[in-house]
Amino acid sequence: MPTFSEVKSMIRAGESDSVEFKKRINHPEKVAREIVAFANTSGGHLFVGVEDNGHIEGLKHPEDDIFVLNRILDEKCKPKIRYSVETYPLPEKRTLVAYVIPESKRKPHYLNVNGGLGKAFIRISDKSIQASREVREILKRRRKRKDLGFTLGDKEQELFKYLGEHGFINLEDTAKLLKIPIVSASKKLVLLVLVNVLEIKPGEKEDLFYMKTP
Repeated sequence: MPTFSEVKSMIRAGESDSVEFKKRINHPEKVAREIVAFANTSGGHLFVGVEDNGHIEGLKHPEDDIFVLNRILDEKCKPKIRYSVETYPLPEKRTLVAYVIPESKRKPHYLNVNGGLGKAFIRISDKSIQASREVREILKRRRKRKDLGFTLGDKEQELFKYLGEHGFINLEDTAKLLKIPIVSASKKLVLLVLVNVLEIKPGEKEDLFYMKTP
């Protein structure tokens, strides 16, 4: 666990792809999204008792916030997420709470609060966004570490030519360009990411695909 000095340094640096602030846990489901996103990406730290501007206010009753959030994480996240919790005493009997979430080896994790499979989230810059079907498939298949290959056919060459001219492409435009169904375009893009020919840049509205840089 980080020391209090290390925690203060992280907080001074501001929110990022690995740091998130919450003043308190009023909506535990929303806070749980951040932890799911960290587990599905590269891990991170969530600090409770910190304002958006980095001011450390702390909590009067940290055990209440910890209990509520831990219950959501333990009961509503599938597969279960590894995390640890540390508390740091502050003046005036207040407490800073830190959640440390390592990058998971069991991606993707889902948060299920309304039934069904639930939703997966990933961390992009200082935001946690819902993962697309393509991102979820990439996370799942990367975990299995199977040897993959692909055939360089006419459609792949057409796609690479387009990327050479335009730089990037989305799923819908891939289907139109190659004159194939969306599902087929999705499978093709996912495979090309998995074999390190393309790279994916997830976004809130759509994912973009680029040629992999050396």
